[in-house]
Amino acid sequence: MAPGGSALKEALESNSTGLDYEVKMSKVETNSKPTKSGSGSIGKFHSSNGVYELLECLVCTNLMYPPIHQCPNGHTLCSSCKLRVQNTCPTCRYELGNIRCLALEKVAESLEVPCRYQNLGCHDIFPYYSKLKHEQHCRFRSYNCPYAGSECSVTGDIPTLVDHLKDDHKVDMHDGCTFNHRYVKSNPHEVENATWMLTVFNCFGRQFCLHFEAFQLGMAPVYMAFLRFMGDENEAKKFSYSLEVGAHSRKLTWQGIPRSIRDSHRKVRDSQDGLIIPRNLALYFSGSDKEELKLRVTGRIWKEE
Repeated sequence: MAPGGSALKEALESNSTGLDYEVKMSKVETNSKPTKSGSGSIGKFHSSNGVYELLECLVCTNLMYPPIHQCPNGHTLCSSCKLRVQNTCPTCRYELGNIRCLALEKVAESLEVPCRYQNLGCHDIFPYYSKLKHEQHCRFRSYNCPYAGSECSVTGDIPTLVDHLKDDHKVDMHDGCTFNHRYVKSNPHEVENATWMLTVFNCFGRQFCLHFEAFQLGMAPVYMAFLRFMGDENEAKKFSYSLEVGAHSRKLTWQGIPRSIRDSHRKVRDSQDGLIIPRNLALYFSGSDKEELKLRVTGRIWKEE
């Protein structure tokens, strides 16, 4: 969410369900955090194998990678924890010095281990020292919650996050690949940074997040609408979407590929990868006396062949 912004719930009309209705705007506290954590979040990797247990740091219990340090009595710990314990062995209180456990490093080199996301579907096996690099880009790794109205630390797989958005953030869920939204705000000149309530569409058996917000682009106040795909980037590229806004025989259109939720909401917004509408033009499209935002955004999602 943009600094100093507020979260607003738009007045919504959706032609994907054939219903027209209006929802009052509501504030969302920026420091609110859902109490429910994602059940798809990943814990530390553990194994009953004695060699793997030897490679667990005695302080943080994470698997250790070179340099692996040890005290004169043979107690080992990782380089990060060596700094945290101020060079004193947490087991025997001896000074650690700069002794490396080269034998354990050599043993680790010969091991092959599973990805930490094995329980989410990754069944590949990797050399011990290649495991971390793979996990940074593993397509089965957890996703961050895509909600933009408040800071949310929940992570999980896509089904977990869909349930979380519906149950904890109370976002609007719609079935269909076309939409027709009307975003309303009184006194728009007083709003410099604001985020409207997220909307999620179920389309082609996948989920897409529609964002709409106001912020300053340089010195110019603008509104921006964009779509994010709940999945990886290579899957997002299989889809395209268009957005359109207009009135009085004039219109602005945008066509692009939805960004993966691997890219944060802020990263997508700052890259200007979406439909950007200057405030004066948005108010012109709104009609009346330009004292109230009444902006209708239509769009559709389709699958590339």
